[in-house]
Amino acid sequence: MPSHEVRCVHLPYCVQRQEDGSYIVLNRDYKPLGFKTTEHVDYDAYPIKVKLRGLGAATAAKISWNGSSDLSAIYLYDDGCVPTISAANMTAYLKRVAHLAKLRVAQER
Repeated sequence: MPSHEVRCVHLPYCVQRQEDGSYIVLNRDYKPLGFKTTEHVDYDAYPIKVKLRGLGAATAAKISWNGSSDLSAIYLYDDGCVPTISAANMTAYLKRVAHLAKLRVAQER
């Protein structure tokens, strides 16, 4: 069952790399941001993939809740540091979102 908190549906939980090198920003239910469904979502059916310029290992480590430089899936928080549990968790999460927000989306050709 999908989550019922705004955080779980509309805020970034994970940035997941796709086979073509593009990324999709996912919510806590592993759906694209704003999707509140239990159904499978075919990412190719929606214009949600983006190429992110400037996303390398160092930036991934700044976005990741645990400092991981893994580019395949970058998690902004986990169950141990849920942003809505405390002010400290929210502050740390928002710093990671700020790094994500500064990335540039590459232009389609």
